[in-house]
Amino acid sequence: MTDSFPDLAQSSPPIITLLSDFGLEDVYVSVMKGVITCIYPAARLIDLTHQIPPQNIEIGSFQLGNAYPHFPPGTIHVAVVDPGVGSPRRAVAIQTPSGILIGPDNGLFSHVLMQESAIAAVELTHRQYWYTEEPSHTFHGRDIFAPVAAHIASGISFPELGPPLELNSLNRLVSCTTWHPNHSGGTGIIQAIDHFGNLITNIPASQTQHRSWSLHIGQSFIPSTTSYATSEVDPKVKALAGSHGWLEIALPNGNAQHFLSSNVGDLVTLKLHH
Repeated sequence: MTDSFPDLAQSSPPIITLLSDFGLEDVYVSVMKGVITCIYPAARLIDLTHQIPPQNIEIGSFQLGNAYPHFPPGTIHVAVVDPGVGSPRRAVAIQTPSGILIGPDNGLFSHVLMQESAIAAVELTHRQYWYTEEPSHTFHGRDIFAPVAAHIASGISFPELGPPLELNSLNRLVSCTTWHPNHSGGTGIIQAIDHFGNLITNIPASQTQHRSWSLHIGQSFIPSTTSYATSEVDPKVKALAGSHGWLEIALPNGNAQHFLSSNVGDLVTLKLHH
C-alpha cells in the first residue's frame, strides 16, 4: 500500500480507452459511452477492442497490455472482461506512472503490470461515483467502471474513489508467470492466438537478442527468422519477434494455429544456439 498518489492531470481532457468482451451486436458498449459522456461531456473515447472472446480474461489482459504503452501519460483504461460480475470479486482502480486502470480485480491488468508497477490501488466502494447506488449484478461496466472513469477524467482525485489496497493483493494471471528461462533458453506457453492464426508465446523477444535461436512446440522444430516474408522455395512455419515484444510462430500466407494444431496454453521451448 502506498500513500503517494501522483497527479496525472493533463491540460486537455484525458483519453479514456475501452476494452471488453461485449461484442458489437448489442448496445452495451454504447451504453458505457453514454454514461461517460453524461458525466463528462468532454471525454475523449477510444475503443481498443470489444471482440475479446467471451469471459477470456487471459486474452483481454494480453490485448490491453499490447495497447497500453502506445497511449499518452494520463490515459484512463477501462477494461471489462468480467465473468465474476456480481460476485465478491473487487472492483478496482490502479494507478501506474503512466495512467489509470479501471475494472475487475481478476487478473485482467496482469500484462500491463508486467510493464509498469502499480504505485497505488483503491477498491471502488464510494457509491457517489457510481451510476447508481444499487448497481446491476450483471453490468458493472455501466454502473461502476464507466462512471468512475468519467469522474476521474473530470478531476476527481484518485483517493476519493475508495479505500486503498495493498498492491501485492492485486490478482495476477498464472499465464504471466509460466515463462521459465535457463542457460540454454527456457520454457513458456502459447499465451494468445491472433486474427491471422499467429501463435504468440509468453517468451520475451529480448531473450534472443544477438543470439541464434529456435522454438520447439510438440514435435515441431520452428526456425527463427526476422519477418513474415517468405519464398515459394521456403514457405514453412517460422518463429520471429513480434511487434508486441513476444516471440511468435507464424505461417507466411497461412495459419500457424491450424498448421500446428496448437492452442493457448500449449508448451513452447526456446533453444539458444551457440
